[in-house]
Amino acid sequence: MFKRFATFFRLLRTAWVLIRHDALVPAEYAPFVPWPVRFIGAISRIFSLGNRKGNAGERFARALQDLGPAYIKFGQVLATRGDMFDAEFARGLSVLKDKVPPFPMEKAEAMMAAEWGAPWSKHLASLSEPVAAASVAQVHKGVLHTGETVAVKVLRPNILTRMTNDMNTIALVAKLAHGAVPKLRRLRPKDFVAEARRAVMLELDLRLEAASQSELAEIAEDTGLYRVPNLFWDLVGKDVLVSEWIDGTALSSDTILDMPLEDRQNLATKVIQSFLASTFEYGVFHADMHEGNLIMDADGQLVLLDFGILGRLGEEEIRFEIDTLFGFLQRDYYKIAQVHFDIGYVPPHHSVEEFASALRAVGEPIFGKRAEDVSMSKVLLQLLEITDIFDMELQPQLILLQKTMMQAEGVARRLDPEFDMWEASRPVVEKAVRRELGPERYLNDFLDGLGKTRRTLSILPEATDNIAKLAQAWADGEIDLSVDRNKPAKTRKRDIVRPVAYAGLGAAIALGASWAAAQL
Repeated sequence: MFKRFATFFRLLRTAWVLIRHDALVPAEYAPFVPWPVRFIGAISRIFSLGNRKGNAGERFARALQDLGPAYIKFGQVLATRGDMFDAEFARGLSVLKDKVPPFPMEKAEAMMAAEWGAPWSKHLASLSEPVAAASVAQVHKGVLHTGETVAVKVLRPNILTRMTNDMNTIALVAKLAHGAVPKLRRLRPKDFVAEARRAVMLELDLRLEAASQSELAEIAEDTGLYRVPNLFWDLVGKDVLVSEWIDGTALSSDTILDMPLEDRQNLATKVIQSFLASTFEYGVFHADMHEGNLIMDADGQLVLLDFGILGRLGEEEIRFEIDTLFGFLQRDYYKIAQVHFDIGYVPPHHSVEEFASALRAVGEPIFGKRAEDVSMSKVLLQLLEITDIFDMELQPQLILLQKTMMQAEGVARRLDPEFDMWEASRPVVEKAVRRELGPERYLNDFLDGLGKTRRTLSILPEATDNIAKLAQAWADGEIDLSVDRNKPAKTRKRDIVRPVAYAGLGAAIALGASWAAAQL
């Protein structure tokens, strides 16, 4: 009960902080909202007098910084989509990408000492003040006694408690929205928050981040599309992570926009293709691809940083995404509709043809247009309306993928406002389609089937022996499968094992069917 009250008061605090910064209903956007909301905004602005410096985006960013790390994460996603929001608003939010105020040096040193069991000087010849700070951790530049320059990442103090409280508040908002707004239920806001909570909590153990970094490093080497800094595993702990220092220019820097257009176009293409290739070929992707986590090194190579959130897709989801993207590339709306029905995302009582027609209404107007001529907010609104008409529910397993795709596209369009995501995606998607529709897919499916058959046959002798023992016990009268409801319960002790016998018979049927299938 106390926990619920605490979460409710944190929700009130969230509203108050937004009001205090004139970020609940910013004055700049009041004319565009319904009059009841406009009235609430006018009343709330009485309490923000003297605290209205900067544009709406800057005020919103300051409010999110005051609110905590989970809110900052939310702002980082919004900051990547200047094409969906007013340019000034997005520019104001950009301070959240990699310019969050750092925590004191002495606290960072104390956390290193606690993690390593000794002062940092035992492992490092030098250690700088914080060079970058984000919502969850900050980075220091250090030099090992062996002379190698390293990046030392340290979690923020008490971050687990703060993040838990933030997520509890956001979960309460989702619960209230689910109960108060029936139309939102198909979007499954509670599931969305649960998926976000899982991803965020994984980010709070740097040992898991190191494992993700190591996994993506192998993929980077295979694809050649990007780089990942090397790890120093002996200095990795729950609260501290040490990896290779990379000199370069962050994609969040304005200086990156001074590069020649051709170089920016190539970099934008690498951002999209690295994400798609990792996802479609390996089922794994960097799930926090905002500009602050991407840099260009001295050789012009794209380097990924900050691996706290790793996304994964199963084989079914990978095939769904490949078929959908390829369908859009081919403008084959019936194919897109059919894969939605095949995987069960659209209820079967709807018409495939009608859903395909609705998708055509979204896709056709944007093909052949320049990026700046396409209002993504209108496209998303239209898609939202379509999903409502066709009773589609939000798919939690795809939330992280969709969010990351949105981030990656936002980064690419900042580098090149006329960036064509479809054309940049085409080589990766077509390669994936050839793999999925070609002989390799069927060979892999065949080999998977052989593996399942082998595992089934390996347990068949033991299962057969158990079934024989059950049959013998039945024949000897040790197991009674007859139904005698007039018999007193206390004298029917043998009935206790009846479910075991049924389970054995069921297992025999299942194993027999598996064996028969293996012979076909």
